[in-house]
Amino acid sequence: MSASGERLLFLTGHLALPRLERMIASFGESAAHWRVQNIGVKVAALMTQEIIERRLPRPIDADRVILPGRCRADLERLTAFFGAPFERGPEEIADLPAFLGRAGGAPDLSRFDMRIFAEIVDATKMSIEEIIEKARGLRAAGADVIDLGCLPDTPFDHLEATIAALKADGQKVSVDSANMDELSRAAKAGVDHLLSLDEETLSILPEGSTVVPVLVPHPHGDLDSLQRAARRARERNITAILDPILDPIHFGFAASISRYVELRAREPDAEIMMGTGNLTELTDADTSGVTAAMLGICSELNIRHLLTVQVSPHTRRTLQEHDAARRLMYAARADRALPKGYSDALLQLHDKRPWSTTPGEIAELARELRDANFRIEVAADGVHIFARNFHQLAQDAMSLYPHLGVEQDGGHAFYLGVELMKAELAFKLGKRYRQDEPLDFGVAVDNPEEDKTRFREMGHTLRKIGEGRADDASDS
Repeated sequence: MSASGERLLFLTGHLALPRLERMIASFGESAAHWRVQNIGVKVAALMTQEIIERRLPRPIDADRVILPGRCRADLERLTAFFGAPFERGPEEIADLPAFLGRAGGAPDLSRFDMRIFAEIVDATKMSIEEIIEKARGLRAAGADVIDLGCLPDTPFDHLEATIAALKADGQKVSVDSANMDELSRAAKAGVDHLLSLDEETLSILPEGSTVVPVLVPHPHGDLDSLQRAARRARERNITAILDPILDPIHFGFAASISRYVELRAREPDAEIMMGTGNLTELTDADTSGVTAAMLGICSELNIRHLLTVQVSPHTRRTLQEHDAARRLMYAARADRALPKGYSDALLQLHDKRPWSTTPGEIAELARELRDANFRIEVAADGVHIFARNFHQLAQDAMSLYPHLGVEQDGGHAFYLGVELMKAELAFKLGKRYRQDEPLDFGVAVDNPEEDKTRFREMGHTLRKIGEGRADDASDS
């Protein structure tokens, strides 16, 4: 995001210079203090740290220096060398307006209006210390309420102590049990929510209770009984959340969706919960797309309470996906827009624009290279690896190895093996590949910035093993 009056310096090469200058000019008066510097290479990817340090005049009369996205120079070292902040811009000039905030700025994904209840399904078999540790992890992943799941015929002798410990740790707590005695004990222990009461069992709460129950139909699917329970709660001055229950596919799924639609029509102002576990846990499908679709329904119907479960191994990131999806849906709904173009957090397997360059552009870059360092790029035709007087293309990493000449250089072979396998995965999945950067799998994996920095530093070190420093013949 660019502030008004900020002095920006854009570094570029010969080929991109005219287009970049036209783009900057299109910003009008707001770009009055922006400059473009041709660093003297043909294409941006040839712009190395050494070249920038030699060719960029000092002192730098700029508040920020923007490098092309394909330039892999070390930003921290350049910042220290020149005494001005360097940052990497987008890979495509067409993305520059959004990068600079000229398309409404970066989407605001800080907002959401759905609360996530994260269930600990086997709390009865865990110690208080184990529950606290688990709850902290769930909260860090996006949970707003910790739901203690009770098991049939399994005593929960430490229920009250667990609730007290969670509350002391700053957690909101709900208890889900079919045992009325356990629910009554939980209410007396100061729990925030009880799941799942109906028009008969609501009586365990006294009039005016501050405990907020989640009410369900009884018998299953009977919206009339759910409405009666809601009326009874209002008459007794008890705030309640209604849950018509989401059923699994082939066991009433479509009909249960209809119940949510009908309930919203019947109760336009009611707080409603949807438990997505019957879909995520009981469907052998990646959960990110399932979650996005279900939270899209919740967004349309103003369903603001979500019950999540993470038991099956394939659902181990469901909580993070719900957190990302609720932010995405809120932003899109606020703009009255499609949930598209706001976030890539749920694009875990495939990217919208996987190829940052074309085979022709890679061939041009390979012809211009003057040093022996290997570059790796991925395009629609496969994995390219190239250096001075060298260019190979394949769709699998193994077939490239015989051409690299690193049989006697273990460190270099290791680095190229890591990068080429990463590039092969990117090609096969349709992911954006960046050399010396981890692949971006959205919220499917933790990818903190310090790990990215460590990855880049390791790549920089290993690339130099067995190669020596770049021989930049273009300076001679």
